[in-house]
Amino acid sequence: MTEATFRPGNAAVADAAKSPPRPVKKNLLPYSGYHTNKEVEHDPELTEVGPGTTMGEYMRSFWHPICMSMELTDTPRFLKILGEELVAFRDKSGQIGVLHAHCVHRGASLEYGAIQERGIMCCYHGMVFDVDGTCIHVPYPKGEEAEAERFGCSIRQGAYKAFERHGLIFAYMGPPENEPPFPEWEENFTVAPTDELVAYSNFQHCNWLQVQDNAADNYHPTALHAGKNVVDGHFQGTTFDEVGANSMEVAPDMQFVPVHQGRSLACAGARRVDSERLFIRVQHQVLPNLSLHAYTSEDGKAQKYFSRFHMIRWTVPVDDRNSKMIGWRVMGPGIDTRGVGDKSLVGYETIDFLEGQVAMRRPERFGKYKLEDMPEIPSDHRARHNYKDAQYAPGDYEAIISQRPIAVHALENPTKFDAGVYAFRKMLREAARGTNPAASAQGFADWLRELNGMPNSYCSGNVLNVREAPVLADEVANRRKIAKQLVMMLTESDKLRGEERNAFVRAGLQKLEQQFDQA
Repeated sequence: MTEATFRPGNAAVADAAKSPPRPVKKNLLPYSGYHTNKEVEHDPELTEVGPGTTMGEYMRSFWHPICMSMELTDTPRFLKILGEELVAFRDKSGQIGVLHAHCVHRGASLEYGAIQERGIMCCYHGMVFDVDGTCIHVPYPKGEEAEAERFGCSIRQGAYKAFERHGLIFAYMGPPENEPPFPEWEENFTVAPTDELVAYSNFQHCNWLQVQDNAADNYHPTALHAGKNVVDGHFQGTTFDEVGANSMEVAPDMQFVPVHQGRSLACAGARRVDSERLFIRVQHQVLPNLSLHAYTSEDGKAQKYFSRFHMIRWTVPVDDRNSKMIGWRVMGPGIDTRGVGDKSLVGYETIDFLEGQVAMRRPERFGKYKLEDMPEIPSDHRARHNYKDAQYAPGDYEAIISQRPIAVHALENPTKFDAGVYAFRKMLREAARGTNPAASAQGFADWLRELNGMPNSYCSGNVLNVREAPVLADEVANRRKIAKQLVMMLTESDKLRGEERNAFVRAGLQKLEQQFDQA
């Protein structure tokens, strides 16, 4: 034998030659569609929202916007929320009612009822129900008043407490004895005296969670909203090129930090505007379905400290396969420093800041929509008359609904820039299961009561005068450090309120500028 026979590893090589080869993963072979054509089930724990489901019961513990004020006319509005068929109406005394759609007497739908001075009258037999579900009138033959009164006291229409705020109708659909405070984020959502909250509602033909996932996906603008990716120049205004800055097409360095004891997620992204300025945008995702967005049209050309809410959005499940993006756009010079917002395009089935957010594209291209022409009935999105436009320049709507009616998480292959999506799902699961008591329904309600219903948000847009580091590795490190330190600063400021907090954060941002611009 030669010396080589006894070198370390030779025995292992010989043994390997005798053992069978490692199996090839069939899904990695060329043309392997056959091996990947078996779809698995969606994740019911996070996606299904009907009564009695894990997520459905958790979500019923929160206030949700269910429709716009303008949807309440002289006839009742049929709605489906969290899988329940409802009617919403404003009675002639001004009270808001949200009742189960089917009359407790014989099941006729109250969507055909007549709105009364007080409550609503069923069309079938004339029974009248107040906004709390009390039966306040039963038709009766003369002489049978006592029997009618007894019957009226024996029934009650299912009803949910509701109120109106800045063009939206909110309802609480959980146990009445557990009603939580309505979260007044930073005392009326930090609207400057010059600005206003403008309501909007956009129907989404897919499960609620993939719509909410999109808000935590801070990388998709670099592809989906990039003008360079529009097919052959068929440009319909779907991109940040028209409303924002090219810097929004730059992939951000992201830091995803669970905050508020796991009740919410701070998504801090640092982008280089140019060699002199750094744009740091913090999106705030709040359990279960609220997202708070900083200025969407930032061009990064001027220094900016602690710019606040520009979009406030709830993703409200209609049922397991449909949902709504419903909330407020903050409009006015206090937030929209570039003056590019268009209030006339914010409303029912329309939004102004990006084309491709809703099922139908800009109204001026296809004629103004009327409420009665836009029923919330799912339809094949490929049958839309602007389908070709959507293929040329798809927007969030197309990307989200095309993930299937209910996205199948088991088929996903995430990368590190999907970390925010997966972090939020994990937080949501822990909250719904009760394994994070702070984020449970009871824990959330107790927290809001401690804060008098006014928690602080991490949402902010910031443009810092920080020069680019000459060495790429140092530049990357600086971006990440600044984003992390900003989140830490916002956490430290959480004990403060109003202008005192604003001053604290702005002073901290000035220190960050000095620290890193001189590094």
